[in-house]
Amino acid sequence: MDLGFLAQAAGMFAATNIDDMVILAVFFGQARGDRAAALRVVLGQTVGFGALLAVSVLGALGAGLLPQAVIPYLGLLPLALGLRAAWQLRREDADEPEPAKAAGVLQVAAVTFANGGDNIGVYVPVFTAAGIGGMLGYTAVFLVGLAVWCAAGWFLASRPPVARLLSRWGHLLLPAVLIAIGVVILVEGL
Repeated sequence: MDLGFLAQAAGMFAATNIDDMVILAVFFGQARGDRAAALRVVLGQTVGFGALLAVSVLGALGAGLLPQAVIPYLGLLPLALGLRAAWQLRREDADEPEPAKAAGVLQVAAVTFANGGDNIGVYVPVFTAAGIGGMLGYTAVFLVGLAVWCAAGWFLASRPPVARLLSRWGHLLLPAVLIAIGVVILVEGL
């Protein structure tokens, strides 16, 4: 792999996953220093992104797993998760809100996969043009990018001003972010 390829792959990863940084910071903010909860965020991100890569590779190999017309409907998943979280907030006692529960592996994976539905539309044609060797190169760079993204999300959430903000408003921020992501995915794709 030459430097130009690495820069192109890293740039493509960053451009297609910049919105994940906000989501990761919110999920890590919910973990509030709990290592087990932070590990669930990392595992969920890894599972969700791994599923995106698998679908993209299969699509590039000609499997056509997800038709283009289906991708916008992936927005229903974060929308539903956001509405569920908002509904749970509404049911809580207004005088004493409970602290936000840290997300589980499957919740993070589902949000990552649904939020990355548009990534499939970018990755499949690039992987197809790159061939097997190039696809393996992109995958390797993307996996390193995934580790960097998780570290950056944790770092961002652990900064005192951000941590205070997430501690105070994170329980409201997560449903709002999830609903917004779902709506954007649906509207942009339809």
